[in-house]
Amino acid sequence: MKDILDELEQRRGIARLGGGQKRIDAQHAKGKLTARERIALLLDDDSFEEFDMFVAHRCTEFGMEAQRPYGDGVVTGWGTINGRQVYVFSQDFTVLGGSLSETHGKKICKIMDMAIQNGAPVIGLNDSGGARIQEGVDSLAGYAEVFQRNIMASGVIPQISVIMGPCAGGAVYSPAMTDFIFMVKDTSYMFVTGPDVVKTVTNEVVTAEELGGASTHTRKSSVADGAFENDVEALTEIRRLVDFLPQNNRALPPVRPFFDDTNRIEPSLDTLVPKNPNTPYDMKELVTKIADEGDFYEIQADYAKNIITGFIRLEGRTVGVVANQPMVLAGCLDIDSSRKAARFVRFCDAFEIPILTFVDVPGFLPGTGQEYGGVIKHGAKLLFAYGEAT
Repeated sequence: MKDILDELEQRRGIARLGGGQKRIDAQHAKGKLTARERIALLLDDDSFEEFDMFVAHRCTEFGMEAQRPYGDGVVTGWGTINGRQVYVFSQDFTVLGGSLSETHGKKICKIMDMAIQNGAPVIGLNDSGGARIQEGVDSLAGYAEVFQRNIMASGVIPQISVIMGPCAGGAVYSPAMTDFIFMVKDTSYMFVTGPDVVKTVTNEVVTAEELGGASTHTRKSSVADGAFENDVEALTEIRRLVDFLPQNNRALPPVRPFFDDTNRIEPSLDTLVPKNPNTPYDMKELVTKIADEGDFYEIQADYAKNIITGFIRLEGRTVGVVANQPMVLAGCLDIDSSRKAARFVRFCDAFEIPILTFVDVPGFLPGTGQEYGGVIKHGAKLLFAYGEAT
């Protein structure tokens, strides 16, 4: 019996090494943590229960039968964040570049199914080069199954994606179907086709950072909801976000202890809004001053800055905030701000989160650029979202 237990522990040690110490060192040299280190930071101490540690792929083409690492490039399981259950998968770039195989996909689908069944959020730590080309259609079928789970979970449980390395091709579409996407500056990228393909097809020369870096997706494309300086900050902030969210669409958001006096008077608010209607003021100051302990978790802070979205707490209860920002475009609504706010309102509606709206808006931004871009249709999305939520 002791021999069996010793062998089991030996196999666990091999599985925990992923692609080996040399590749782990290369990961650290890039300023990135390993898949298991990320999970350890994200979850409460000693709360992680791993599934399918010894699973290996079954591909025998292109010499793959000689490369069958335990875990097949993804670590999956469940744990807790501040005592609340979450399911998590963390792709391991040290194992075959974190590429998704049939088995890799099945591991992700398994924990997503369990998350839906048990009504708990699912968090994906993405660090993948995309489909494992050696498996061909089987790998693509794995993506299809993951996408289907994203669809089934939409509006049922919160889905959070953290892009923590280069993600290309199919690897970007699953995160795109989740509720929130966050990136790590300088080490994470998202694109359907990389810079080399772009140059070959369009003769356009562009760097990976310009094409799909954190700055691009938080400021220009709005694909990402936020970006952080490093892996540690990203995972710490994800823990903070989860604290604002309910477990599922049938549960209420958590109520946290608060130390703010419910009868607190904030005299500065009397003079925050200037007497001259043409003088701008910072709406974020208003939001933070009414929030418990001034805690405001902003969503898409760098995109469409003429509208503010995010979460605060009032008497310990989560509230979604939508506010016009007079400091940018005088608070006018436009295509980008309408899309940004509509998506946020619909998320809050799906998960029974009350919405607090601060209105200081002269109207929709005029101009041919807005009309040609479809401001009527995009503006209607915001109207629809509010109407649907009431």
